[in-house]
Amino acid sequence: MTRTDLGMPAFPEAAREAVRDGVLRANLRHATHTIRDKRARAVAELADWDRLRAAGKAVKDHTLRHLDRYLLQLEAAVTAAGGTVHWAVDADEANRIVTRLVRATGEREVVKVKSMATQEIGLNEALEAAGITAYETDLAELIVQLGHDRPSHILVPAIHRNRAEIRDIFRTEMGRWGRPAPDPLGDDPRELAEAARLHLREKFLRAKVAVSGANFMVAETGTMVVFESEGNGRMCLTLPETLISVVGIEKVVPTFRDLEIFLQTLPRSSTAERMNPYTTMWTGLGPSRGADGDGPSAFHLVLLDNGRTDTLADETGRQALRCIRCSACLNVCPVYERAGGHAYGSVYPGPIGAVLSPQLRGTDSEIDASLPYASTLCGACYDVCPVAIDIPEVLVHLRERVAQGGPVTRHGIRVRIRPAHGHAAERAAMRAARLLLDRPAALRAGERLLARARRLAPRRLPGPAAAWTDTRELPAVPAESFRDWWTRERGTPQ
Repeated sequence: MTRTDLGMPAFPEAAREAVRDGVLRANLRHATHTIRDKRARAVAELADWDRLRAAGKAVKDHTLRHLDRYLLQLEAAVTAAGGTVHWAVDADEANRIVTRLVRATGEREVVKVKSMATQEIGLNEALEAAGITAYETDLAELIVQLGHDRPSHILVPAIHRNRAEIRDIFRTEMGRWGRPAPDPLGDDPRELAEAARLHLREKFLRAKVAVSGANFMVAETGTMVVFESEGNGRMCLTLPETLISVVGIEKVVPTFRDLEIFLQTLPRSSTAERMNPYTTMWTGLGPSRGADGDGPSAFHLVLLDNGRTDTLADETGRQALRCIRCSACLNVCPVYERAGGHAYGSVYPGPIGAVLSPQLRGTDSEIDASLPYASTLCGACYDVCPVAIDIPEVLVHLRERVAQGGPVTRHGIRVRIRPAHGHAAERAAMRAARLLLDRPAALRAGERLLARARRLAPRRLPGPAAAWTDTRELPAVPAESFRDWWTRERGTPQ
């Protein structure tokens, strides 16, 4: 099972609390609008953006259809280059593998490159339980870790914090984790970045073991690829003696040439840059350590399933595995902008989290059953996705699963799940609609009756539906149905 934050309420309840936080909403609004405006300008520079988007989609779909073949090719290439490949079926197995590998070095500290996969499995907590301390080196992840907080954004995990809050966290917490913050410390971004640099430099120079993820894995060559913007990844991937990479199996691409597409689309969709500031690639061990050597002397790749093959079995839902973690969908989502990332109860917040988390974890829990409803279905997420994931389509598909139940794949076995609790009224409404739509005469009669009684239409809906009209107006009922209008204007339809 994928790690989830214990005690998290369902999305509607968590979001209700979040929207009451004025500071949080101001932080989110400023950050998301800034990022998405910059992204729009960066994307507009490419005349062939739509073709790049289609090419990225095609590469990912092809890879997912032949994932077994490419993963075996990747394993062979990594092994031939001197690396060691481990397979982890779930979070517990991945955590056991990484813990065993770190213990084998005799070390009790590791430095980490920002990694969604390690957050997904709760690796930091697993290492802590084994007496091993993991230090996050990405600036935003460092802020989250020092603040005993949780990430709230895929690209900018501390997006919910402003400069004053970050200053206070650095002043209070840095000394407990290593080098204290300078005194005095202001809230100027340059001062905060310098404090983080000095604090992290101590960790980089001391660490013997590093843990990373990867944005892409090339099956053809066994090459790992990490995109980052601060240089911390380069330090983690070259200085320590042992490197352990935990990567979801969907991150593989067939050939080195395929990277050409994503080297253009990922930076522009995420940080709105033409080229990523730091793109680190390594194949196996690279040059051996020694007087003139560089890079780790041991490399381990942990390939993580954790619900991905179950997701792959869903013809509609599997497109979520195309995701390259750019976070563009979060920055345009009106729901995320107001509720923030914590309300999703997952390391994958926003629209992509609303379709990915319920598939990786299942819809048994209250929060996972609520995530497919955390959307207006406006389609903005699909419009900006650089690999054309039709998130609204998957959301509707998952809503049907939650409300109706039906066949799904769990742990590689096809099972039938029961409808989630609390959706009886929705199922009844859908059955009534089906009965009506299957009977054209009844539908025509209902349309005419509704048109004639339009002056009696309430301004608010009664009962449980009243919540819908708390913030919306019911649309006015037209004077005649479309069918009657067509007959009057165009004659009786054949």
